[in-house]
Amino acid sequence: MKITSLSLWQFPLISHETYYMADGKTCDQVLTTILRVSTDIGLEGWGEVCPIPHYLPAYSGGVIPAVGELSDLLLGASPIGPEALMERLDSHLLGHPYAKSMIDMALWDLMGKATNRPLFDLIGGRRQQNLPLYHSITCTDPEKMAGIATGAAAEGMRQFQVKLGADSNWEADVARVRLVREAVGAGPLVYCDWNCGVDALEAIRVARAVQDTDVMLEQPCRTIAECAAVQKASGLPMKLDESITDIAAILEAYEKGCLQAAALKQSKNGGISRLRAMRDLCASLGVRMCVEDTWGGDITTAANLHLAASTPVHNLMNTCDLGSYVAPQIAPDTPQRQHGRISPPAGAGLGITPDLELFGSPAAQFN
Repeated sequence: MKITSLSLWQFPLISHETYYMADGKTCDQVLTTILRVSTDIGLEGWGEVCPIPHYLPAYSGGVIPAVGELSDLLLGASPIGPEALMERLDSHLLGHPYAKSMIDMALWDLMGKATNRPLFDLIGGRRQQNLPLYHSITCTDPEKMAGIATGAAAEGMRQFQVKLGADSNWEADVARVRLVREAVGAGPLVYCDWNCGVDALEAIRVARAVQDTDVMLEQPCRTIAECAAVQKASGLPMKLDESITDIAAILEAYEKGCLQAAALKQSKNGGISRLRAMRDLCASLGVRMCVEDTWGGDITTAANLHLAASTPVHNLMNTCDLGSYVAPQIAPDTPQRQHGRISPPAGAGLGITPDLELFGSPAAQFN
């Protein structure tokens, strides 16, 4: 089996409601890129990447040029054994993990289809039938956030990410945490996410003001050292996200004692091939994991679910059905959440069927 063509589409994903985060970051309309890798035996692999502007070193306008730069290495190559081909791509084009993650996703989809196995069988085996989800709550009025949490809890959600810092008001952030914690009651997991949008002083003020509540902190500051200082000053457990970019970062954060949980994201970390190595290290260290991506639709969601399903049960904190937060629905057969949980697709590869009628003409094609 050889790769014969690469087709790419770009179109906006529209959030069902504007999503506010710290430091002025928002998600309301974000450009996603879809990749189809076609082969000489008729099999097709699908990938997706959707960078959020001003969030991480990723640029939606750079995805197609990056794929074009790598096209000569991909065309005519075998997609079997994605890690070997991805190693060649890494040697040719340094960095740009977001663009490569979409390619890696499509190669793994082809690998599953060629072997007639769901992706989770190829990257560790299915560890559980359905997976815990978290519900992300946009940073807005504290009472409104509590209402969102109440609604999600009524639908069965048991894990809640509370976005903080959108208005640079630490006292409002304290109210957000307390009201959401009260709204969902004792038991569910609540964690407070600044998306590295505040300094250590502001994060410590909030954390100490909610020390008496059952909450976890998530990535208040830009660096691992700052997050470690917040964790030490507050005594609250810490989840890191933006700082966890590779294996070295995992080891540094673990050594500093501020890695009770980690967010492993495909586009941030370079794709499934790299992510499963990081996943296995976290499992060895006893670190809990949120297996997901920065943003995206149904193709990204399907890959998230396969990675999460093949993660050891006691290490998987949660995953995310990103496609449920946006429109349009790219693949109608993508599994949907039920009572706060979701099952991975059961078909070969990613196990979903993108609706080509939504895509229009390709933005680029390489043959």
